Amino acid sequence: MKRLFVILSMIFGASAASADIIVATQIIRANSIITPDVIGVKRGTAQGVYDDPAQVLGQEARKSLYPGRPIKQGDLGPPALVDRNQIVALIFAGSGLQIATEGRALDRAGVGEQLRVMNMGSRSTVTGTVMPDGTVRVSK
Repeated sequence: MKRLFVILSMIFGASAASADIIVATQIIRANSIITPDVIGVKRGTAQGVYDDPAQVLGQEARKSLYPGRPIKQGDLGPPALVDRNQIVALIFAGSGLQIATEGRALDRAGVGEQLRVMNMGSRSTVTGTVMPDGTVRVSK
């Protein structure tokens, strides 16, 4: 079966699977916001890459990206709202009870992302979700 697929691909060409992919046009450093001047569209085939500029604009690079290389889906995320070592309000909500305390962020994260935070009072590490106001909500 695999051999038949290879033969058919040779006869009909791989161009049928070709599509536009988003590439970096210059070095994009980690933690940089993606703007229109640093990306381009290239014809090619690749799995797990962005194919629409609207999907990447305004996102933050999670690692350095290099010119001509496709931008993979794990390479970007929402812009960080919380920086590493930042003091954040830590909110525990559950069973009709809400407890608020301070915590220290152990990583960078954007709205809706999971973030590990060290509770300043107990020194224990918890994981919560970053909210739009910058607080971190921990729930059971």
